[in-house]
Amino acid sequence: MVLKSVGIVGLGLMGGSLGLSLRHFLPKAKFIGYDHNKTHTKDAISLKLVDRITTNLDDIFECELIILAIPVDGIIDILKNIKSIGQNCTIIDLGSTKKQICESIPENIRKNFVATHPMTGTEKHGPTAAFDGLYKNKTVVLCDVEQSGKIQLELVEQIYKNLEMNIIYMDSNSHDKHAAFISHMPHAISYALANSVMKQEDPKSIIALAGGGFRDMSRIAKSSPVMWESIFKQNKTNVLESIKYFIKELEIFEELLENEDYDGLRVWMSDANKIHDIL
Repeated sequence: MVLKSVGIVGLGLMGGSLGLSLRHFLPKAKFIGYDHNKTHTKDAISLKLVDRITTNLDDIFECELIILAIPVDGIIDILKNIKSIGQNCTIIDLGSTKKQICESIPENIRKNFVATHPMTGTEKHGPTAAFDGLYKNKTVVLCDVEQSGKIQLELVEQIYKNLEMNIIYMDSNSHDKHAAFISHMPHAISYALANSVMKQEDPKSIIALAGGGFRDMSRIAKSSPVMWESIFKQNKTNVLESIKYFIKELEIFEELLENEDYDGLRVWMSDANKIHDIL
């Protein structure tokens, strides 16, 4: 696989980490970065996430591989404003939602685009959070691939294989439904847990008692509100549906506890233990 140029829009955790990892098997490629945040661009250069920064998106559109690593609303805006790209150019996004993005791609560049969702990340953000290895041994979902060009799909598959990722193929509608349960709802719950503690009279005293369980569950509440606002908005229907299922389970727990049905409570928790049989 030989590429001369890679353009990365968004130089935070996801885009920066991908830039670092791609250098291993694209040693001759020039990496060009674009980001609205001037601190991010300065950090990206010093950390060698990219070779140079541009303030002109047209420079990115001239690259052979374009990576869109920005909030999902921003991905749609970028796609709608692409004026011209090379016939064999490949565009990928790293967004956590897929349906609205796929539906927003202009027809004239549809074959150039491969919709991807790498199932990885941390609660940290910005270029300083980027690290080589973020993608290794993780799962990536490729959506609606029948609409992507043969050359573009083969390139993206090779990239993710080189990153040692497990590739799963799915239609964008199914992806968003599943992602609501395993990614989007957990983030909503983490934000809710953090807010429930912060709204108590003495949150600092409560947090002083926090053990691993609380820290694990509240960790992702540190995630970027800007990014997650876009995700929740784009996947609103599926997230609301998943929250209904979660609330129903809390109500079952509440009823069992109120009624002192501890045998039933034990069965309820045992049923939950079974999730580890398929993880």
